[in-house]
Amino acid sequence: MQGRRDGPRGGSADVQIARRDQRRTITAMLARAFFDDPAIGWMFPDPSVRAKRLPRLFALLFDADADRGMRLVTAKGEATTLWRAPGQARTGIGEMLASLLPMIGAFGPAIGRGMAIANAIDAHLPDEPFWYLHIAGCDPLHQGRGFGGGAVRAGLERAVDGRYPAYLETPLERNIGFYQGLGFVVTGDWTVPKGGPRFWSMRRPA
Repeated sequence: MQGRRDGPRGGSADVQIARRDQRRTITAMLARAFFDDPAIGWMFPDPSVRAKRLPRLFALLFDADADRGMRLVTAKGEATTLWRAPGQARTGIGEMLASLLPMIGAFGPAIGRGMAIANAIDAHLPDEPFWYLHIAGCDPLHQGRGFGGGAVRAGLERAVDGRYPAYLETPLERNIGFYQGLGFVVTGDWTVPKGGPRFWSMRRPA
C-alpha cells in the first residue's frame, strides 16, 4: 500500500536500515504521509478518528515487518519504505492471531474495512516469489525533493538483486507514473468489495 510520492529523482546513498528507536518518528511521518490516502480514508472517514488511529496502525505495520524483510528510512526521517522478502508477503494465520489484539487497538470499529482491504490485497498478490514494497511514504513537508524516490530506489538496490521481481499495489492513480519511472509496469487493477477503493497492481521485472 503506497502513500503520496514526491518524484523519482534523488539518490539512495543517504538511506539507512531503520532502527527500533526510530519507530515513533517513522510511524508519525507515515501517519502524515497517508492521511489523504483513498484506502485510509475509506477505513477512517472521520478525519479526527484517522488522526488518532494512523500512528497506531503504522506502529503495528512497522513491528510486523521487522523480521519479514527490510525497513529503510532516509537520514533525517523524510521518507521510509518497508519491504517484505520473497515468501513473506501474505499475512499468515499465525501472524493474524498473534496481532489480533494490537489490530483491534489500531483499527477500532474500522477493523472490518481494514480486513477487507488486507484480504483483497492478499488475493491479488503474485504467485511467483517477489520482493514486496509493503509501505512507502514521504513526509508532506519534504515532498518534491527526491526523498521518496531515493527510499524506493535504495530498496530496489538492496533487495532486488536480479533474482526476484518487485511488486506493489497503490490506490493512487497519480503514483503510477512515479513507479513507471523506477521500472514498474501496471499488471492489473481491482476494487475492494462493498464500495472499497480501487487499486493498481505493479510489477518490476527481475
